[in-house]
Amino acid sequence: MTGNHNSIVNSDSKYIFEKFFELSGDLLCIAGYDGFFRKINPAVSKLLGYTNEELLSKPISDFQFIDDREYTSKSRKKVLENHPLFNFENRYVTKNGEIVWLSWTSMPIPDEKLVYAVAKNVTHRKKLEDERNLLLTKFTKVNNHFKKLNYTTSHDLRSPVNNLLAIFSIMDVSKIEDPETLNLIEMLKLVTESLKETLNDYVNILIQEDESTAQIEKIDFAESLNTVIFSVNSLIKTSKAIINTDFSQLEKINFNKTYLESIFLNLITNSIKYANPGYPPIITISSRKIDGINQLIFSDNGIGFDMELVKGKIFGLHQKFNNHIDSKGIGLYLVNDHITSLGGKIDVESKINEGTTFTISFKKEII
Repeated sequence: MTGNHNSIVNSDSKYIFEKFFELSGDLLCIAGYDGFFRKINPAVSKLLGYTNEELLSKPISDFQFIDDREYTSKSRKKVLENHPLFNFENRYVTKNGEIVWLSWTSMPIPDEKLVYAVAKNVTHRKKLEDERNLLLTKFTKVNNHFKKLNYTTSHDLRSPVNNLLAIFSIMDVSKIEDPETLNLIEMLKLVTESLKETLNDYVNILIQEDESTAQIEKIDFAESLNTVIFSVNSLIKTSKAIINTDFSQLEKINFNKTYLESIFLNLITNSIKYANPGYPPIITISSRKIDGINQLIFSDNGIGFDMELVKGKIFGLHQKFNNHIDSKGIGLYLVNDHITSLGGKIDVESKINEGTTFTISFKKEII
């Protein structure tokens, strides 16, 4: 009776094993130390496109991609030396010539001179990795071109600026008697010097970014803003723009000086550029600290955005949402890049003909 019971149990176990072997979606194989398949499940023949007879009649290496055969052979030798193999990846060629990637786990059984192996088809993951690597290569190439363009532009612009300063240095203003003209010349000279300093700062920033370091320092909001206002003073006067500020809650921020001035410059010039026709631009800039987060709030009364239309695009490079002749779609891209590159973020609220509010949240400072 006991013998019959054991026979039934063994029979059931064999049936369950065979059923599992046949139905598994993974590739299950038993191979001999001679390099031939001894037993394979239907998933193997289904993926590779060969019949069982074809797969069992030839060395396993015949089905491997030719470039992978050498290093696969080296790994196989380790298995035959009783070293299990985990997550080993190589390529096989299907009957119709398609290349598939397989990830293997192989366990040697020395007493039986057999290797029990399980493989997963990872072709899809490999394709995604290749696509990602291709995109990273393209992105790196574009980024290098963009960096080169920045260097070239900043360098080339400095030459005419230096020429202007040279002209100012040799100009004999003693023969000019009109006070307004003298004042205008002095203002032009100061603005040109400021432009030269800004270009030099940009070159330094590019060098720092190449070294993956952007200099962070304690910056006074008011001083930084005044530097920018001075550089675009004539534009502000011509547009009759009104700039209201309140930095009483937060006077200074740990940030990059050139980045902050660029943020102020782009947001102010945008507010003036996209002012409501017939109304002077009113710009309000304030700072605050909420829940430990330092923020800069910038708002205007300009033409605004249709947020449903521009959602997700507003900070994109070369994204333009109107037909203004000076619109290049770069200013807001730079603003966002300056902020996010240093761990912050920027939020936008806007309504058509009611203005726009930018809320800049700086990276939380660890005390």
